[in-house]
Amino acid sequence: MRSWLSRVVFPALLAGVSAGALHAAEISVEAGVGAEERLVEALIMAQPGDTVSIGAGRFELTEGLSLDVDDVVVKGAGQDATVLSFKGQTGSGEGLLVTSDRVVLEDFAVEDSKGDGVKSKGSDQITFRNLRVEWTNGPDAKNGAYGVYPVSSKNVLVDGVTVKGAADAGIYVGQSENIVVRNSVAEYNVAGIEIENSFKADVYKNRATHNTGGILIFDLPNLPVQGGHDIRVFDNDVVDNDTPNFAPKGNMVAIVPKGMGIMVMANRNVHVFNNRLDGNGTAHVLIAAYPNDYDDDNYMFVPRGVFVHGNTYGEGGGEPDGEVGKTISDVSGTPVPDIVWDGVTRIPEYFSWTSAENRVYVDEAEGTTFVNLKMISQLMLPWGWWPDTDIAGYKGSLPEPAPVKLPQDSGA
Repeated sequence: MRSWLSRVVFPALLAGVSAGALHAAEISVEAGVGAEERLVEALIMAQPGDTVSIGAGRFELTEGLSLDVDDVVVKGAGQDATVLSFKGQTGSGEGLLVTSDRVVLEDFAVEDSKGDGVKSKGSDQITFRNLRVEWTNGPDAKNGAYGVYPVSSKNVLVDGVTVKGAADAGIYVGQSENIVVRNSVAEYNVAGIEIENSFKADVYKNRATHNTGGILIFDLPNLPVQGGHDIRVFDNDVVDNDTPNFAPKGNMVAIVPKGMGIMVMANRNVHVFNNRLDGNGTAHVLIAAYPNDYDDDNYMFVPRGVFVHGNTYGEGGGEPDGEVGKTISDVSGTPVPDIVWDGVTRIPEYFSWTSAENRVYVDEAEGTTFVNLKMISQLMLPWGWWPDTDIAGYKGSLPEPAPVKLPQDSGA
């Protein structure tokens, strides 16, 4: 005879499991009359475990979409088959905003949103897979700032995404932790891919082309999260970044010159390796301090521990652009060397020494060109300084950060 415990508790547990299993549902939304209302309702009514399946076709939307339910998949029929068009959007917000955890967004396109394309805020285990975000009128300061935009999030996966036309960054991850950006294409944006004020990121097997700048690793002052560190940028194609900067004035990326390949600014423990760089008119790689005045006692304005190695360099540096390009080429001449370091350090280090873990190291094939602009010396000793082009003097290495592992990622 079963005990009262088995007769009461076991059926209750079974009922709970069955209810959870039955709860997961697929909510289908097809194109056609009333599609916007049905899609908005599906995202509102979705429950944890559900899949919102958006059919093939073009969805003309006038309002931004949002999702605040955990454990939901939003899936289209393909990044060219399911198109969410916000050309008629009446507000200025995102195309799609996600504020929940363990969400997968895949296989659809977002076009012509007034604000950012697809954004997550405060999300854990957020996946952007096989998406296309595009402003179809091409580069324009009136386009939305960011294409795919996880911010204040953790365990972020961006995989197989295409972004075109963002007025700030195509793929932008800010103030986040544990990040993988891979297998993606960024074209005709101001910044192709940008990792800003973030910890532990792997950026690999991407193609950044025809942007103003290809890949930017930045850390900025006066933000709730700062001190970005442990970034690996590897196995990327960063080529032909030749779009004039179209960022609205006042944006940080407005300083990026046309023809920038990879730029590391005020970040720590950044490893740049096995990338292919070609056709970047200002510089293939630039390592720099934050250039503006700031009021933030906690901010470290110089890069700390940067290791550039094993990359391949084609033609570049022949058309330095803008104020940054002129600053470099006035010292280095043209063509600008493959790798440029502005040479800015903290004043105490300038007069003494920099610890091994905070130095800049370069280990590249014979024939790779390099310059340390020695900007501090220009200021301190205007009558007697010269740039350093001896790449051999920067040999060395740093321990590589561990690969980023995400709980929602089964592998490359």
